[in-house]
Amino acid sequence: MASYGQIGSLNLTSWIATSYFLTLTSFQPLYGKLSDIFGRKPCLLFAYTIFGIGNLGCGLARNINDLIAARIFQGIGGGGMTTVVNILMNDIIPLHDRGLWQGIINIISATGAFLTQFPICVVAFLAVNSMLNLPAQDDTNWKQKLQRVDLLGATVLVGAVLGLLVGLDRGSNVSWSMPLTIISLNVSGLLFLVFILVEIYLAAEPFAPGHIIFNRWMAVIFYTPLYFQAVDGVSATFAGVRLLPSTLSGVSGSLLAGFFMRRFGSYYWLTIVGYDCSTRGCFLVYLSSGGAMVNDSVNMVLGTVVTAFGGGIVRSPDILTQYMSSLYLLVSSASVEDRAVVTACSYLFRSLGSIIGLSLSSTIVQQLLRNRLRSDLHDTGSRSIDEIVNGVRESLEYTKQLEPDIASIVRNCYGWSTNKGFGFLTIVVFFALISAFFMREAKLG
Repeated sequence: MASYGQIGSLNLTSWIATSYFLTLTSFQPLYGKLSDIFGRKPCLLFAYTIFGIGNLGCGLARNINDLIAARIFQGIGGGGMTTVVNILMNDIIPLHDRGLWQGIINIISATGAFLTQFPICVVAFLAVNSMLNLPAQDDTNWKQKLQRVDLLGATVLVGAVLGLLVGLDRGSNVSWSMPLTIISLNVSGLLFLVFILVEIYLAAEPFAPGHIIFNRWMAVIFYTPLYFQAVDGVSATFAGVRLLPSTLSGVSGSLLAGFFMRRFGSYYWLTIVGYDCSTRGCFLVYLSSGGAMVNDSVNMVLGTVVTAFGGGIVRSPDILTQYMSSLYLLVSSASVEDRAVVTACSYLFRSLGSIIGLSLSSTIVQQLLRNRLRSDLHDTGSRSIDEIVNGVRESLEYTKQLEPDIASIVRNCYGWSTNKGFGFLTIVVFFALISAFFMREAKLG
């Protein structure tokens, strides 16, 4: 994650995450129904295969277009891994023990870069294929099973999410008044409405049924290494080293939450504490990135540690954005036949939150960066403002080619714009804390 500042087209790097979330979000709810139709084991093996190949493609990517394409493919498998694994845990592990197992999985998910995860996927595939023995879900042939899949709903959902991402990206990088931006955002809103109608009225076996539909610190992690590289001038490797404490903190928070829920069978106040830590941590990151303190990297790292610890308490293991205790609320409140679909739908809405949160924060950072660069560079009388603005928004390496006084302006602009992005995320997490107080708790029997 910390090395993306070196691959060029820096203004498109939010797509490294959002392209993954696009297919992840679209396929997560579909896996819930597919696992009921085709069985848990075949779906999990398929997910491991696609995710492993996607990891290999990411590790071998040589430019941002290759990386984004590989991430799109990887998300198809990632959606199945997160969803089917949790569905299996719902099937075979008592709810009061789920937190402990969730924390153990969190340790595994927090390790390894793209290439190192490929052999892990191979080992996981072989282990599941040989050791996981489950009764068959259905004895009908594959054609009959395929007819039960809600392909229309899945297609509409992909279009809705894609329209949202394209609209936000074009608006922040080009213009909010350009036709593509306006059309994309309007079509996205319409397709989200169509998706709901399809699931309620048209789909024979919807993967997001109406009775379930109506019953964010990803961007902090994404933009913190960019801040370290653009403002502090450190290497991608050292920026990654600065994030290691937050990784360990997140794993610790998840394990602590697991032991607590196993011991007391309760998660309400645990969730409140988790969101409170995340809010305080995000606020500290905001303050130490220019909100009150001037480039205080030590406090920024401390802020990510506190945020990750709180996130580990309320977060599911796959991508640091999916809230563990709220998933227990849904699962413990659902009927047995609905649990697979409930699990998948919970991942759908959490991933949508990740996409929207990251896209909005990217929009804020890119828009403010572009405007601030033009304003500050105009005051210097530079004749190549457009070239500088485009160059530094595509690659941090371009900054090294600039005169020292211009490079200093660029670093200040990066620091200022990312600081405002952190401020936006602090507000979002704070409202998540407020909403957590209204959560109902079900007994983990």
